[in-house]
Amino acid sequence: MKIQGSVHKYGDHVDTDVIIPARYLNTADHKELAAHCMEDIDKDFVNNVKEGDLIVAGVNFGCGSSREHAPIAIKASGVSCVIAKTFARIFYRNSLNIGLPILECPEACDAIESGDEVSVDFDKGIITDITKGVSFKAQPFPEFIQNIISKGGLLASLK
Repeated sequence: MKIQGSVHKYGDHVDTDVIIPARYLNTADHKELAAHCMEDIDKDFVNNVKEGDLIVAGVNFGCGSSREHAPIAIKASGVSCVIAKTFARIFYRNSLNIGLPILECPEACDAIESGDEVSVDFDKGIITDITKGVSFKAQPFPEFIQNIISKGGLLASLK
């Protein structure tokens, strides 16, 4: 599985209330959640994000509440992968449950900048900053995780 897109970069401790503010949690509509994704940290995100883009961030991405709304909003906005130095445990699990690919790679997060064109080979765990011509190695997904993601999430993979 491979993806490629432009990067939207954020810092450390991006919490679920920033990813999707609590005032929008009264809907289960994924497109409505996506329409408000990241608006409290980056009001232009929803206007600039394109299908296939990536988010790159620092430590503890997705900290805060345990709701699945945060990875759903990110995925529904068109983001194909989130790369961070580290993820909050519950966000990590929720992301895999809904089929949002996420990778931890501190070196890539330090080097990649907003607007860079980046590709990811999930089979090999290779993150390539095409803009800068450098690659980084992350832990590749085991086959069963790749199956969950390719089917669109845990429940879809069990059907």
